[in-house]
Amino acid sequence: MASIYSGIYLKLRSSRTSWEDKLKLARFAWVSHQCVLPNKEQVLLDWVSRTLVSNYNKKCELEDEVVEKLWAYLDNVIHSKRLQDLLKSGKTVGLSFPIAQVINNRLSEACSEKTQQNISTLLSCSSGILSTPSLSIIYTAKCELLIDLLSTLSKLACQQLASDDAVSSQLFSVLQLTFAQYLLIQRQQPNPKLVLGQVTSRLLQPCLLLRHLLTVRSWTQADDNHVRQHLSREIRSQIETLLQVGLFQPELFSSYKEELLPEQDPQEKKKGSWKTPLLPANAVQAKLGSDLCEPALRGVVVAGSVSLLYKLFLDSYCKAENHLVCFHMLSRLFGCLGLSDLQEEGRSDVLSPVDWSTELLALEQLLTLVLSNDIYNVASDRIRHKQVQFQFYRKLARVLLTHSQASIPAWFRCLKLLLSLNHLIVEPDLDDLVSSAWIDAEASEPRTKKPQETLISTVFQTYSKLRQFPRLFEEVLTVICRPAVDELRPSVFSAGLTVKLRECLLELPPNQILDILCLFVEKCQTLIIPAAEGSIDMALKLMSLCSVLHAFLFNMRSLDDVTPSPVVLRTQRLMADIQKGITQPLMELLQAPRREEEKSELWLRKASDAALLLVYTWVEVDTLFGISCSKYVSPTAEIAVTEPAARHGGISAFLPGVKEKCWRRVMEIASGFASTSKYCLELLTLQKMKVMLMQAEADLQALQHAAAFILESGRSAMSRGESEPWDGDISAITELSYPTAHWHLVMSNLTIMLPYVSLKDVEYIAKVLLETLMLAEAEEAATDQEPSISIGKISLGFIHSSLLPEMKVLHCAFLTHLIHQFAVVLPTATRDSVDLPLQQLSVTNVPWHEEILAPCKTVDPLEVPSENKLLKGELSLSWKTLEKVAQCIVLLAKNGCPVILKERQLQRCLGLLKIVSLLKLDSFLPSDCTRCFLVLLSLLVNTRASVSCSKLLLLEVLRTCLHLLRCLQAGRNAKSVFKVLYASDTLEAIMTSQLTASKFFTDVFTVPVWAQYVQEVQEFLGNFLQMIIERRQNVKLNLEKFMSFLVSCRPDTGAAKSKDWKNWNPAAEQLLLTAFTTLCHVVTLYLQQLPEKRLHSADVFSSLLEPVVLQMVRTVEHGLQNNTPNQLLPLAFIPSVTTLLEADLSHPVKDWQKEPSVILERPCIKLYQEFYSQILRELPCAGSNLQFLQLALQFLTVFCSVPELYPGKETAVTVVFAIKKLLSGPAITTQMIQSMEMDLTEVLVKVLGNCSAEEFYAIMRLVLQGLEVRNFWQQKAKLQTKEACQDQSLIPIIVIPILETVAALLRQGEGVLVNPHHVSLAFSILLAVPLDHLKTEEYRGVFLGVHEVLFSIVQCHPKVLLKAAPSFLCSFHRLVVSVMHEGRQKGEKGNMDEFEMILKCAHLVERMYTHIAAEMENFTVFSSFMVAQYVTELQKVTLHPAVKAHLTEGIYHILDLCIERDIKFLNTSLPAGVREVFKDLYNDYNHYHKAKKQGEEKYTA
Repeated sequence: MASIYSGIYLKLRSSRTSWEDKLKLARFAWVSHQCVLPNKEQVLLDWVSRTLVSNYNKKCELEDEVVEKLWAYLDNVIHSKRLQDLLKSGKTVGLSFPIAQVINNRLSEACSEKTQQNISTLLSCSSGILSTPSLSIIYTAKCELLIDLLSTLSKLACQQLASDDAVSSQLFSVLQLTFAQYLLIQRQQPNPKLVLGQVTSRLLQPCLLLRHLLTVRSWTQADDNHVRQHLSREIRSQIETLLQVGLFQPELFSSYKEELLPEQDPQEKKKGSWKTPLLPANAVQAKLGSDLCEPALRGVVVAGSVSLLYKLFLDSYCKAENHLVCFHMLSRLFGCLGLSDLQEEGRSDVLSPVDWSTELLALEQLLTLVLSNDIYNVASDRIRHKQVQFQFYRKLARVLLTHSQASIPAWFRCLKLLLSLNHLIVEPDLDDLVSSAWIDAEASEPRTKKPQETLISTVFQTYSKLRQFPRLFEEVLTVICRPAVDELRPSVFSAGLTVKLRECLLELPPNQILDILCLFVEKCQTLIIPAAEGSIDMALKLMSLCSVLHAFLFNMRSLDDVTPSPVVLRTQRLMADIQKGITQPLMELLQAPRREEEKSELWLRKASDAALLLVYTWVEVDTLFGISCSKYVSPTAEIAVTEPAARHGGISAFLPGVKEKCWRRVMEIASGFASTSKYCLELLTLQKMKVMLMQAEADLQALQHAAAFILESGRSAMSRGESEPWDGDISAITELSYPTAHWHLVMSNLTIMLPYVSLKDVEYIAKVLLETLMLAEAEEAATDQEPSISIGKISLGFIHSSLLPEMKVLHCAFLTHLIHQFAVVLPTATRDSVDLPLQQLSVTNVPWHEEILAPCKTVDPLEVPSENKLLKGELSLSWKTLEKVAQCIVLLAKNGCPVILKERQLQRCLGLLKIVSLLKLDSFLPSDCTRCFLVLLSLLVNTRASVSCSKLLLLEVLRTCLHLLRCLQAGRNAKSVFKVLYASDTLEAIMTSQLTASKFFTDVFTVPVWAQYVQEVQEFLGNFLQMIIERRQNVKLNLEKFMSFLVSCRPDTGAAKSKDWKNWNPAAEQLLLTAFTTLCHVVTLYLQQLPEKRLHSADVFSSLLEPVVLQMVRTVEHGLQNNTPNQLLPLAFIPSVTTLLEADLSHPVKDWQKEPSVILERPCIKLYQEFYSQILRELPCAGSNLQFLQLALQFLTVFCSVPELYPGKETAVTVVFAIKKLLSGPAITTQMIQSMEMDLTEVLVKVLGNCSAEEFYAIMRLVLQGLEVRNFWQQKAKLQTKEACQDQSLIPIIVIPILETVAALLRQGEGVLVNPHHVSLAFSILLAVPLDHLKTEEYRGVFLGVHEVLFSIVQCHPKVLLKAAPSFLCSFHRLVVSVMHEGRQKGEKGNMDEFEMILKCAHLVERMYTHIAAEMENFTVFSSFMVAQYVTELQKVTLHPAVKAHLTEGIYHILDLCIERDIKFLNTSLPAGVREVFKDLYNDYNHYHKAKKQGEEKYTA
């Protein structure tokens, strides 16, 4: 056969053979073993390579289809398993160099034509060649070919990234492989200059462009995931490595130095003048020129590249002696940016906003690198280098400040970096910095505001440390007094800047602060105030100056008794100057008579804002100084003596020299603007209230008028409902932020104002509070990112605080408005009838608040009653209203006339219920508690959802109502409800409404929300019934009525009291069973707690329970019959049957306890047994249904407590078998076992406590069946030691219980464990138990477990101890080592609780040493071994002294066993370092322990 195919090569070379036949022959020859050719594989590769090369060299013309097939053939050969096997066997197969050139040319053509449709085969060939060492030599041996390929592939990748097409992985995989190959060759190249030339000429530009496109690409789901997540990051890393190695090798530094340093020695230049100098920096700079990429991308690519190149340069060359070279490289790279053109004289701003952003980001990165690498040394630059760096940075700062870009965050950051380098860089342009970056900067967006505050904070800190704060604020004053750039100049101090200012002012000397303040006061007096009349510009300047004065006075350190007297006197003069020189002239300016149209002018508004701000500041600071410093004398003191005291109730009393009439005019103007002036009026009024309250006798009427004024001031603004967040800056209050500021003032000072607020105003506050809370959720979502104050946040903060319950009147008024909102939600057509209860509960003519005001009733001067009414009558009116409403609710519920709510109304109800949940319901007064209860009851029993409503939404509303009712029951006034309602009527109305509503839930009662709803029903009923019993009033009557109602109910979809069982409703059935269960449970507990004297009551209640139990049994049986076979039992069934069984077992007739078989005569036994069998069947199938499992285990706990209940031949073993099957199921997790642990324990206690000896033996065999403890840690077992140590959750679940079990078995002694081999198996376990890398609590458990096993062996198995002493000592040594490791000194990191635990472990080790010493007196051969182990470990750690004391005391007992020969052996055999530790130990032993022991033996009989 071989001879048949030997002519294939001739046919491949023959021109007569068609190309189709040639390809077929070539494929056959490659795969067939029957074709025998000498060196067949190489021959075929040479043939296809030569053919392709000939075609591209135009030596033979082939059709495109044939060429593509030849490439496909080559690709198949390269990737074939045959070729790989041949290469692995050592055979040499290669390709010719021309084929690499052909591949490069073909890819280059595709790149030029910008088409990548037909290069898939070429890329596959390239990938195969580069990944096969014997083939890749065609590239690696000729580096130019590899560089050409890398450059072309990079350009192809750039084209693909720049297009809108999805990115595929093939091109990038080949590119990553090519980079890897080139990097290997690059590192092996001995000539760094050659590599530099290759990189700069061929690779630098495509690599930089590729890196940029990979960085900025907006990846989509259509792009290949591998490229997006891995290859893009790898290729960027490879590019950086290529540039680092290619451009900045250590050998090239001399070339960079020669090129960059202009002051090189001329003699040195002459020496090397015969060589052409290498200019690497120039080469790099040239490649960043115009031909880098298309013009649209050039600026962005260059900006991103210069920072990368500079970083790589610094990584390679940054040393202290090279800092000047590094700086010159910075200037070269900066020259590539468009910013550098702006440094030239006469150049205009030619950069677009986008260019500015990218260039400033690049500049920021460059300056960050300079700062972090300490390139700029101020002293060295000045002394040695003629300030070359300083001049560069000065020009740069000049450019930045000349071309302000306050809308770009990087602009602020660049200025901050320049300031951090040297404050003198920006010092000459400090006024421009203050103006463009602060006073006149429009940086309102959060992204620019933060860097702006950071820059100005740095300026503050710098000038504060230099003690040049006055110099800084001279410039600030100069800038403020310039004509404003914008008509409405931004606030000088934001909230963040105020904090920084405060920090600086606390560090400054007081005289410097006073210098600044005097400067501002003087400028106000001489320049601003004389020209303020009618000038908007001067009014704006005045406002800025007053805001600065406010910021300084409010944030400087206060005067006190230790302040030097000169400072106090100077402060007094300053305060007097402000009062006489600024505030008084401003008051005179504002009081001048004006026409109505003049009162709304902007200059007047700003002048009013400035005047009132300064007045408030002056008053507040003057009061504070007077309180805190006894040496301070207020400027008002002298005038207060001369002026009459009749004006003490007005604000003008604060302002000496200002007449009352004048002040009223000022107030009239200020009140006309919803801005700073109006807010300051409120602050002044509040300050006046505080001053009056500090007096011995406060004027009550004046306090009431002041409180009313504050509320009235903001009433109109609050009623508009338009507001925006406020940052806390008083000087920046606008018309939209004024409502927020006003509300903040009211709520934060409500404790002062509320006692003096009229009832009408209290209702107003409550109304606004509710309205803002209703809008708070949406508002909070919109402004949550900003740290500003909003009305919603203020109200939420107040409602969450403990203040509202203390303000009883407001609490009551808030509840009234809340109830009114519930009434508003209801449909319009029914407001006159069905929702009458809610209307009556929120009427304003009923004195709901009188219960609060009764103990201290006073006549309200603002609301004088028309006639004197008896207090009792007023109090009884509210309760009469409540009683009437309660009767109305019950009557409406019985008549079945509910209000039908749409989904939107349900959502609004749920929103209002959430507000109710924010209240402290347990703090309600009796009448308010009753009102709230009636509202929730009315919503539950007299409203229904329309058919189109979301059922889950309705469930949530009902669940929330029940939850809130339960919270009300927990309050101290919960029993007040029974003044107006009968308990049985309440229960009947609620259950009737819920059973009727349940017809909506027939298809959703399996969802989690349904289970939560049923749980709320159960808890509400339980609490309510318990409250009935605790009241001890009409207990029997209420329970009897409720029981008879429940017995009459049927769980169908019709009315609650239908007489048949048709239309069975499983949702209603679960509700009914929940009610039965709760009732039986509560009554059963009550009967169990009855004393013997009241056993007749127990008989009465038992007889009442019998029909309930029968109905409950009937419902359960019917439910079980109708239950779907493949579904788990409904959750409501299990507690029902459990309660039935508990009730049966706790029956007063205790005959079954004397004769257990009597229990089997009960009528429900068959039900219990069937239910038990059903539970056992479903238990293993429950999977992850934790709630079902917990309820099922609780039932089994009760059932298994009476062994006689087991059906047929079943025993306790059946229960354990089902539990074992459950726990071995795949759905059971560690967390589930932890959650069920208590229930499992209770079941097993009952099962094992009531089983026979034979059953116990069978159970133990079942538990231990197939369980070999050693298998947990053997190498081939599923769970290994390493895995157990790594998985922390296995420690408490597996390791510790096994150790406790082993210890318990060992404590049974030699009488039970006869075979010593079984005891020695414990050592195998101990040696595998993890003792390191454990959490504190887990370490404690494992340590105690191991210790107990060892201690049990010492005490109970002395024979095993003698035979297996090495294993025992090895296990014990692991304990000692772990204690040493955990007990080492940890400095301040130690935890006290953790240390106490380690100390206890060390004490146990000491005790074990003592016991070992007592047991090992007969064989001392191991004592020296133990000592050697101890000192070897001791040499490795530094123990905490307390831990060391315990361990040392223990090892002393082992040294007692050592004879002289052992000591000599230790001294000679231990290593040098360990020997020193042993000598110290033995010396201490002789000095302390041995001497003490001998002294004790001397006096021992």
